[in-house]
Amino acid sequence: MTRHDLVIRSSRVVLPGGERPAAVAVDGGRIAAVGGRGDRLEGTTEVDLGAVALLPGLVDTHVHINEPGRTEWEGFATATRAAAAGGVTTLVDMPLNSLPPTTEPRALEAKRDAARGQVHVDVGFWGGAVPGNVPSALRPLHEEGVFGFKCFTSDSGVPEFPPLPYERMREAFAEIASFGGLVIVHAEDPAALAEPGDGGYPAFLASRPPGAERRAVEQVVRLVEETGARAHILHLSSATCLEPLAEAQARGLPVTAETCPHYLTLAAEDVPAPHSTAFKCCPPIRDAANREELWRGLDGGVISCVVTDHSPCTPELKKGDFATAWGGVSSLQLGLSAVWTAASARGHGLAAVVRWMAEGPAALAGLDGRKGRIEAGADADLVAFDPDETFVVDPAGLRHRHPVTPYGGLALTGAVQTAWLRGQVVDLDGPPRGELLRRPATEKGEA
Repeated sequence: MTRHDLVIRSSRVVLPGGERPAAVAVDGGRIAAVGGRGDRLEGTTEVDLGAVALLPGLVDTHVHINEPGRTEWEGFATATRAAAAGGVTTLVDMPLNSLPPTTEPRALEAKRDAARGQVHVDVGFWGGAVPGNVPSALRPLHEEGVFGFKCFTSDSGVPEFPPLPYERMREAFAEIASFGGLVIVHAEDPAALAEPGDGGYPAFLASRPPGAERRAVEQVVRLVEETGARAHILHLSSATCLEPLAEAQARGLPVTAETCPHYLTLAAEDVPAPHSTAFKCCPPIRDAANREELWRGLDGGVISCVVTDHSPCTPELKKGDFATAWGGVSSLQLGLSAVWTAASARGHGLAAVVRWMAEGPAALAGLDGRKGRIEAGADADLVAFDPDETFVVDPAGLRHRHPVTPYGGLALTGAVQTAWLRGQVVDLDGPPRGELLRRPATEKGEA
């Protein structure tokens, strides 16, 4: 009998075909075999999880790490510890709010230099599309292995990453389509946005109405139709966008969308008055009726991914009111538990959560051949997750750099017990073993 490096057994293993009792054998960092729970698979190390579920490691394609340049907001060491603690074993870093932003190859190399030796999970990088680098820097960044290109239709919040006006967006889409790349879009129409007024949450919410998202999404759909580019809508908060997205997808246009745990689990009615700015993000958390429509969009497949949009800053930048505070929700460590709490209450099982938080993001990034699923040949990125354990969120226990979160004090169900990266237990206080990833078509490895 072949002795494997590691064998993990559980009565609840979430496989591509659904959840069942199984044993997972690992050799050389890859999954070697998946058998029945009682199969005679022998491992140098054997783990029996009992009724604790075994999931594929989550893939979070929307994380702002901010290093270099704004490392006091968040850094690779702290962000990747938080990721692993929350069951995320692969993440893709956004091209802002670091300095310099990832809008040219030299800036990408600065990101990689900053990350080397610090990452506890595998990390890839998005590039940026801004007026100053369209189209000249897009193909070189693509050839250097970025996973795609982020652009804004409205103000990004940082001056070094300005939005693309419509004609420059069209130019970027056409160029990216020419080499088969992916555009990811922060979609809010600036003409529909307003000043947030008195600084309270109702005024902030009114300043970024649902129609601002819908108009920008419709613009993206037109650009996809005109140029043939693949596009992905980031952090969808308005359910009014589901109709144009569903229509585009029905016509076979390559446009997808994601939403985030805070849009699925929180609601405008939950925001304490008057200045609970941990809840501030753009686009905003909307009302409970809108939230339920987003769940229906997930259930129907119009939305294919749930990712965190972990966007931290220093506590000082979160002070003040909703007119002036930094917009961003920190939830990298809590996303799985938050989504599972809400999903299970609505009758969804673990297989659905894995589809949204592992399989879908892996497919978006082109990593579905090796990440986001438990099957032979995939990386042995695995998570032991107790779906029945409950806990109250204590911000002081979070691993990201600053303990600011709208989930503080909330009771959640489902807790990560252990994460394995390529078959090795992730030791949050030990040496980092993560790797830096390139887009699979040009994967060159990292020194």
